[in-house]
Amino acid sequence: MDPSNIELSSRSTKRSAIAVNPRQARETLCLSEIYGDNPNVELNDAILNSGWSVLSPVLVLSPRHTPRAHPRDLRTEQLPSRSGFSVPLWDFVGTTMVTNNYVRLTPDYQSRQGGIWNTMPLMVKNWELHVHFKVHGSGKNLFGDGFAVWYARDRNQLGHVFGNKDFFVGLGIFLDTYSNHNGPHNHEHPYISAMVNNGTLHYDHDRDGTHTEIAGCEAKFRNKEYDTYVAIRYQDETLKVSTDIDNEGKWKECFIVHGVKLPIGYYIGATAATGELADNHDIISMKLYELESLKKEDDTAAYHGLPSAQFFASPRDHIEDPKGGFTSGSMSGWKVFIIIIIAIIGLAVCGVVGYVVFNKDGGYNSKRFY
Repeated sequence: MDPSNIELSSRSTKRSAIAVNPRQARETLCLSEIYGDNPNVELNDAILNSGWSVLSPVLVLSPRHTPRAHPRDLRTEQLPSRSGFSVPLWDFVGTTMVTNNYVRLTPDYQSRQGGIWNTMPLMVKNWELHVHFKVHGSGKNLFGDGFAVWYARDRNQLGHVFGNKDFFVGLGIFLDTYSNHNGPHNHEHPYISAMVNNGTLHYDHDRDGTHTEIAGCEAKFRNKEYDTYVAIRYQDETLKVSTDIDNEGKWKECFIVHGVKLPIGYYIGATAATGELADNHDIISMKLYELESLKKEDDTAAYHGLPSAQFFASPRDHIEDPKGGFTSGSMSGWKVFIIIIIAIIGLAVCGVVGYVVFNKDGGYNSKRFY
């Protein structure tokens, strides 16, 4: 099969898919409509020829204008609960919940894991994925832990890497909302990073994966009142991640890394997890576009080896930090230190006040007896 487009879409939006050059994008469009347990999928000629379709687990669709897209509007009535139907070519794992407007990977409760995975491997060399998402919750200062977008060999395996298994094989884009570390490898959160893994690398939550990331950037995407997006482009062994989180309707580059090799035939997915800290992690839509090579002569065969990257973050000494949000929920070291200092000062003040009051009362009573 030659998949060229994959879509989870739940509600209409006016934002254009501006990261894709119309001359480089080849998109086919199919909208799925499900009533109860009975799927009714409309396929156009392009999809029948390619063998790939746009998939919609949320099923309230009004697609954005995209290159060569065919605007359609299919809506369902009285969407049943998740247990009442299955979405063609999509798997739901863990705490994932389907609503009329979004797919919620985790609710704003502790110790939850959820994910969505497409069942069809992606058989194109160059592609771009747009994810419309929302991360929000009741926490003001403490919240977590974030979610991940995957292009991975294995799917539907819950684990401790934002809801997916550790030692994965493929590409992970992590949208991390909680800082677990201190010292020279500290940065502001929320933070978006990328990791390419051949199955031998461990994602270290205590350091927020900074020792295995290939690139990253700070991105304030949490608790926004407007739409937030991330675009992941893989083209000619170059990985580029961009965001639209400022309500400006345009992409802002997060990072770009050359020398990244990803094989064809892996799966698209998204997962999230909460520990002692929590948030709602919602996926509103996922759209994938096949891109043409920018090279004048693209005669290279599709890559079938293990994922690899020429560049990783510079090695740094590990600093023993208290484990943070995902692994144990304990606070970072500096916060614990401040709390201890405040507690000591409070006890000292109470002791001094008590001593003064006691001596004052004792002196007054002595004067009365003598």
